[in-house]
Amino acid sequence: MARIQTNKDISRKDVIVQAAANLFLEKGYKAASMRDLAERVGVEAASLYNHIRSKTELLHDICFAVANRYWEHMSQVESTESPIINKIEALLRFQINQMIYNYAEVHVSDREWRHLAEPYLSNFQTQRRSYRKRFAAIIEKGIEQGQIKNIDAPTAVLIMLHAISGIESWHRSRQKINDEALEENMITIMLDGLRK
Repeated sequence: MARIQTNKDISRKDVIVQAAANLFLEKGYKAASMRDLAERVGVEAASLYNHIRSKTELLHDICFAVANRYWEHMSQVESTESPIINKIEALLRFQINQMIYNYAEVHVSDREWRHLAEPYLSNFQTQRRSYRKRFAAIIEKGIEQGQIKNIDAPTAVLIMLHAISGIESWHRSRQKINDEALEENMITIMLDGLRK
């Protein structure tokens, strides 16, 4: 029987989770089957259960890995003494880079989280809302300090996050600018819209 191919830097479960993210990206969580996943990693479907419990567990692992990366980065940014505009730039650059370089996981986390089982669904929704509130609080502080235009911070956060999720169309485009140019263009447009 075939074994899941891996190396010393990544576990078999990590290989399965990455393959699942790519599969969910292509087919959607609902349409993807464990048989599809087993074929993707080159083993019998029954062999997958030596490493994971269910398709639901895979979705959970993908969604919370992404959410926790964002959460940890937010905490790092909040703890710095940088000017507000630099904090916002750091958050935006991180999110853009996640969407460019970890696209499958971020896309699945952003689009398929609704299929999470309780209590994970509620926990995930709460974490998403809290992240947006923390981001808005940074913008509000910038408004108070006169660094940011007098705008509605929660609306600004939603607009910026939706713009970043639009990188999905960049991935599908046949004629596109390179990743560095995409990042710089997005940062310029979004930060210039905020700066006072």
